[in-house]
Amino acid sequence: MISLTQLNGNTFTLNAIYIEQVQSFPDTTITLTTGKKFVVKESEEIVAQKVASFYRGITLLPLNSNKGEGQ
Repeated sequence: MISLTQLNGNTFTLNAIYIEQVQSFPDTTITLTTGKKFVVKESEEIVAQKVASFYRGITLLPLNSNKGEGQ
């Protein structure tokens, strides 16, 4: 789960496993596998970092992040 902020300032927790796509339109828009969309204050890069951290926490990514991300 990752914590994010809606444009109105409310925070919410999202299960990162369901994220299909993250785009900047220029607002950061997260599309889930269900088709539901969320617009958040965090940048696309911050969302990607939070997702990577989440996946490392549940051991779906290696703990050493020096290689592989973005490649």
